[in-house]
Amino acid sequence: MSRKCDITGKRPLTGNNVSHAHNKTKKRQLPNLQTKRIFVPELGKSIRVKVSTSALRSIDKVGLSAFLRKNGLSLSDLT
Repeated sequence: MSRKCDITGKRPLTGNNVSHAHNKTKKRQLPNLQTKRIFVPELGKSIRVKVSTSALRSIDKVGLSAFLRKNGLSLSDLT
């Protein structure tokens, strides 16, 4: 499975580590992804999603269905 948030689509970023001598080596900045079970009252069951922690905080604030609507997704996209 890829390192991608199921809801926001966050993916790893790439860049360079630059030393004092200006030598460059590639590095990857991975998103902080967590696998969570989120209860969906509309379905009456829990779903398992790989979600970034920033998206998880937003889901806690506004709820899953409202956050999905804001991002142009539906519950069928997650299951």
